[in-house]
Amino acid sequence: MPSRYQPPYTLTSEIVSLVADIAEQVGRLSATHEFNMDLRLRRINRIRTITGSLAIEGNTLTEEQITAILEGKTVLAPPRELQEARNALAVYEQLPQWNGHNERHLLAAHKQLMYGLLDRPGVYRAGGVGVMAGKKVLHMAPPAGRVPLLMSRLFNWLRSSKEHPLIASSVFHYEFEFIHPFADGNGRMGRLWQTLLLSRWQPAFAWLPVESLVHRQQAAYYRAINASTAAADCAPFIRFMLGCIHDAVTKAGPKTTVETTVETPVKKVAKTPQRILTLLRQQPELTLAEVAQAIGRSPRAVERAAVKLQQENKLRYHGPKRGGHWEVV
Repeated sequence: MPSRYQPPYTLTSEIVSLVADIAEQVGRLSATHEFNMDLRLRRINRIRTITGSLAIEGNTLTEEQITAILEGKTVLAPPRELQEARNALAVYEQLPQWNGHNERHLLAAHKQLMYGLLDRPGVYRAGGVGVMAGKKVLHMAPPAGRVPLLMSRLFNWLRSSKEHPLIASSVFHYEFEFIHPFADGNGRMGRLWQTLLLSRWQPAFAWLPVESLVHRQQAAYYRAINASTAAADCAPFIRFMLGCIHDAVTKAGPKTTVETTVETPVKKVAKTPQRILTLLRQQPELTLAEVAQAIGRSPRAVERAAVKLQQENKLRYHGPKRGGHWEVV
């Protein structure tokens, strides 16, 4: 029987405050049913989540390309990147079937996530691995022979932990990355499993695109992991993840309220330009393709309306074509 393990972490006043604030916002949104997004908006957020998580690992597929893959369309891209996207779409679709406290389920999820990408997906690594930045070694994971014991101890701690799910899921995420139990796919699996653990606390986390916010702060994500390792304390990583979660929940409030209103009969009679402005005022990070999905219009119609709004100085776009954002004037 593995000995009882206690991951090292300090609950700072800032962390405790973030947990309280997130829990309050989640409770308020849940009570008013503002997390009950329609299916199209859930799909948008799911695609954004997958795009962000894959991009952290170097995948270059866009949200539009991953949407096309989901719809069964042909996408011209490197075969490995296409396989990564197909696998991720399948795994996130199966999210309700996984038990976050079950180690066998984690192995099964990894097998699906890395199908066709590894010789032995779903099996703990047999050799040493490290996290590299160019030629610099950022982290050398524990020896392969210790991985089964370390993972068993981690799951035992997770099952017995009395910590709030926001804390427990963040600690698990960091410890998982520190152990680096698989030959590949550890980053994707760590983020997936935290999403799973949070979704068991509040189902809306299965749809909130926390991973896309992590992607936007990718350098800070790795700095938080390194800082936690250097301090032998998970606190920096917990703080970082809670910040991303807080941002996701905060954006969900006005966003889902407006989006739900868009689907009512009253809003359906509004003209396309006004509906675009209403949605982008709350979700400036949306692409025009996502706006089209959300309001039920064709991408071409939304693009034409957006051009007209820009000509009328009612709408502006800031930043590069990919990664910029809209601003309602």
